[in-house]
Amino acid sequence: MIEARRLHILRAVADHRTVTAAAAALYLTPSAVSQQLAALEQETGHRLVERNARGARLTPAGEILLSHANAVLAQLERAESELAAYGSGEAGTVTVAAFATGIGLVVAPAITGLARTAPGIRVRVRDAEGDESLLMVLDRQVDVAVAVEYRGAPGEDDARLTRVPLYAEPFDAVLPLGHPLAAGDQVALAALAKDAWIGQSAGNPCHDVTVLACEYAGFAPRLEHSSDDFRAVVALAAAGAGVALVPRSALRGAALDEVAIRPVDGVAPTRRVFAAVRRGAEHHPLISPVLAALRDAAGPGA
Repeated sequence: MIEARRLHILRAVADHRTVTAAAAALYLTPSAVSQQLAALEQETGHRLVERNARGARLTPAGEILLSHANAVLAQLERAESELAAYGSGEAGTVTVAAFATGIGLVVAPAITGLARTAPGIRVRVRDAEGDESLLMVLDRQVDVAVAVEYRGAPGEDDARLTRVPLYAEPFDAVLPLGHPLAAGDQVALAALAKDAWIGQSAGNPCHDVTVLACEYAGFAPRLEHSSDDFRAVVALAAAGAGVALVPRSALRGAALDEVAIRPVDGVAPTRRVFAAVRRGAEHHPLISPVLAALRDAAGPGA
């Protein structure tokens, strides 16, 4: 009989692409992961994982098993949810991973709301970029991710996750005060093609937004500086180091006296934010109120 925990390990290897990375995410040793994979291959009678110098990938048999594993693990999540509901599930801890501005915009207000509506639920928060938090949910490091749409993000039809839309916000252009376009009401991105740019590190979803928006405007941005702290991005723009695109909510609390904030002319680049849980866990009596509180904090558009 196939053990569910070995299916979870198989999925982690598929997600992380190496045994070492999967082991780190699951708080296991690489040898323990290898042993569990070997046992799973013995249980199924098929070779499931191939390893080479670039990492590990599933064999065709492994891909078949993974498709069933996603359904099995989702059903187990639903079983745990129903058992928790049977046992009332009115008190406990839910861990939420979210990026910094998401914490300020929806997670912190959700905690305030839960203190009134579900005082038995304690929320533990972990700071994580939007692309990191989804893997943390799948690896069971956290219960809920507040994440951002990005190139390669799991779609709404992903069998592993249930997604709840929260909010969408535009990116604004941040220019040094002395920039020739700072006097205008709006900025066309194509007019910034020759400027130096301040962006986020590769892998950050906001990096993808900036690059794709510029490519759509007909140029590749000359990214000379990078920071994942938007206050630092604004400070660099104020120093004349370059121009940037910043999500509107991330500008709150930043020192804006020495920069010009202008909306983007035409269709503005947009950051779409959603909450995600392991499929089947959305009905858990601890997780469901947290999702509802996040939707309430995000406002009527959620």
